[in-house]
Amino acid sequence: MGVPGMIQGFSKLSREDQARLLASFTDEPSGIENELSLHRLADREKQDTYDGFSENTLSNFFLPYSVAPNFRINDRYYIVPMVTEESSVVAAAASAAKFWLERGGFHTRIRAMYKPGHIHFTWKGSHAEIAALIDRLIPGFHEVTSSLTRNMRARGGGIEGIRLIDMSDKLEGYHQIEVIFNTAESMGANFINSCLESMASFLRVQVDIAGLSDRLTIIMAILSNYTPRCLVECSVSCHPRKLANLQYGLKGIDFARKFETAVNLAQCDVSRAVTHNKGIYNGIDAVVIATGNDFRAVEADGHAYASRDGIYRGLTRVELASQLFACRLEVPLNLGTIGGLTRSHPMVRVSMKILGNPDVAELMSVASAAGLASNFSAIKELITGGIQRGHMLLHLSNLLQQLSATAEEKTAAMNFFREHLITHNAVEGFLMNLRSKSRISEK
Repeated sequence: MGVPGMIQGFSKLSREDQARLLASFTDEPSGIENELSLHRLADREKQDTYDGFSENTLSNFFLPYSVAPNFRINDRYYIVPMVTEESSVVAAAASAAKFWLERGGFHTRIRAMYKPGHIHFTWKGSHAEIAALIDRLIPGFHEVTSSLTRNMRARGGGIEGIRLIDMSDKLEGYHQIEVIFNTAESMGANFINSCLESMASFLRVQVDIAGLSDRLTIIMAILSNYTPRCLVECSVSCHPRKLANLQYGLKGIDFARKFETAVNLAQCDVSRAVTHNKGIYNGIDAVVIATGNDFRAVEADGHAYASRDGIYRGLTRVELASQLFACRLEVPLNLGTIGGLTRSHPMVRVSMKILGNPDVAELMSVASAAGLASNFSAIKELITGGIQRGHMLLHLSNLLQQLSATAEEKTAAMNFFREHLITHNAVEGFLMNLRSKSRISEK
């Protein structure tokens, strides 16, 4: 017998029965069922594709698929696909892309492309003893994974190194075997985990043979999403005079100094650093999602990297001299162009074609440029007119949609709120007044 209230065998129900059961938990069963059905694709084959991406799939949750033009990255021109629901993200990235297009564009450098995984275990004994054992087993680790790494080695990847790490100062008896991988064009999660589990099985057998099973206990074998050796550096630079902001009457050097101070705030204040880095990931995440990569892993990786010296800091830095303004983003980006959704999701395939079917290094460059562009636009607005006016103007379209505004009403509202404060109440009041006047004129 199950726990009272537990739903037994949900995954074995038909989609229709799952939807009906789900809807019964709401105060509007028929409406929920209809909404779930409404957002499924009429094309059964295409819907089956989307259903296969997850479990207990009842419907689709749509997000806008947008593009940001005018990105010049390493002297190549891109229109960058971005998937995001947040107002102003795409506009901000496109604005910065256009700004830097005329000032040399974005330049990137891939610092490294290595990814770690670990076998976590506890050991009752001396470090020298376990170190000697692991050292003897390294050839065996390579041998038991040779069938798994064969194809990866043919593509230029594979296992790059194996080492023992003593973590017993953190937790009694705790050790790791760290394995460094090059996964070539794939993100490599399944590959890495398969290799690690094979190594862990081999280690378990060897420990039993050596009669050490009561002294060594394997806890788990798993990749790490912290990839500080999979780094890209992206930068923009120009003479400070080219930063003059005519709208607010700022000289280029004054803008540059204010910008530098704003970036430095995120180096010393964690409250500012979190919001600063969130702005960077507005751009990075939108590209990561559009190209079928794991934005959760990418964000966790970047936030850990931002804390690598024990203090959470902003991921961008500014260099300012009399003849130079440079803004740089250094960020780990574990991405792939094969595997996962990159071959199966139809819109991911579109994204890859739009980008010219990039390799991993090129995709890292594009994603980092989108992140730096988003960061530049955000800070530019913050230190001049404030971020809220432009953000709310773009958010206005969402409010008008919610309030069922007609095309004519949307145009009138857009014109009116260019010069007035945008709030939900203000927009609602504007529409009510507009509709009232329309009704009077019709009489």
